[in-house]
Amino acid sequence: MKRLNTALLSLLLLVCMLLSACGAMPQGSGNSATLENIPAYSGQAYVEINDNQPSFTKDELVTESFEEYSPLDSLGRCGVAYANVGVDTMPTEDRGSIGQVKPSGWQTVKYDCVDGKYLYNRCHLIGYQLTAENANKENLITGTRYLNVEGMLPFENLVADYVKETENHVLYRITPIFEGNNLVASGVQMEAMSVEDNGEGVCFNVYCYNVQPGVVIDYATGDSWLEEDAPTAGDSSTSQEESYVLNTSSKKFHRPDCSGVDSMSPENRQDYTGTRQSLIDQGYSPCGTCKP
Repeated sequence: MKRLNTALLSLLLLVCMLLSACGAMPQGSGNSATLENIPAYSGQAYVEINDNQPSFTKDELVTESFEEYSPLDSLGRCGVAYANVGVDTMPTEDRGSIGQVKPSGWQTVKYDCVDGKYLYNRCHLIGYQLTAENANKENLITGTRYLNVEGMLPFENLVADYVKETENHVLYRITPIFEGNNLVASGVQMEAMSVEDNGEGVCFNVYCYNVQPGVVIDYATGDSWLEEDAPTAGDSSTSQEESYVLNTSSKKFHRPDCSGVDSMSPENRQDYTGTRQSLIDQGYSPCGTCKP
C-alpha cells in the first residue's frame, strides 16, 4: 500500500509540474502558420490564412480584457502575444521610449530606399495603441519598416477604431514565425475576432511578411544589403530578378523548363519573379536537377 501511495504521489507531482509548465505560455497559442504553408513574398505585404478565419475557440471569446506575453526563448526571441483588447487596455498617455530595447537580430542601418531611412523598427507584436505596452521586451521584435507600416499597421488601426467606436472587445493574437534558429522573424501571423458580435465587426487571419523591397536580409543575423550589393556566393544571378517556379510544399525553386515542374501538384505550384537570394532568405532551396 505504501508503494502504491508513493507512486500516486509521484504521478500527482508530475501532473502538477506539467500544468505549471503549460501555464508559463499564453493560453491562446492556437494553430500558428508554418513557413511551409506560406507562399513566397511576391509584392503584397500580407496574405490571408485559412480563408481569413482565425482559429480561436468559443471558450476564448470572453468579455473580460487581458494581456499575455510569452517569455523570451533561449535565443532571446519573442513568442506569442495574446490579448482581449478593450477600451480599458488602450493607452491614456503618449507612448514612452523604447530605444533601450534591442530585440533579437537588431541592427541599426539606413537605406535611401526605405521610408524614414531606417530599415528596422522595434516592432510591437501588439501595437501600443491597443494595449499601451512600451518597452516590453516580450512584445518587441526586429521588424522592417515595410512590415510595421504596410503589413501590420492597417490591421492594428482596424482593431483600434472598432474598439473605440463600439466599446466591444477584440480577441487578438500575434505569432512571430522564425525559421530554425534565425534571430529575425520571417513574418508574423495576425489573428483577430470581435467578441460581442462574434466576428461581424472584426475578423481576420493574415501573415505579414518581414521584408523590405529593394533590400536583402540575412534572417539568421539581421545583416542586410541593397539588392544590387548583396553577396553573390560566386553567382551574380543572386541579385538579378528571374522567373522561377516554386514548390510551396517541398520549399524548392525551379527553372520554368525544369522537368520537376511538370510533375508538380497544381496546389503546390507558385510562379515567382524576383531574386534568387530573396527566395533563399525566405527558406527556399534550389532544385538539384535544374540548379537555378
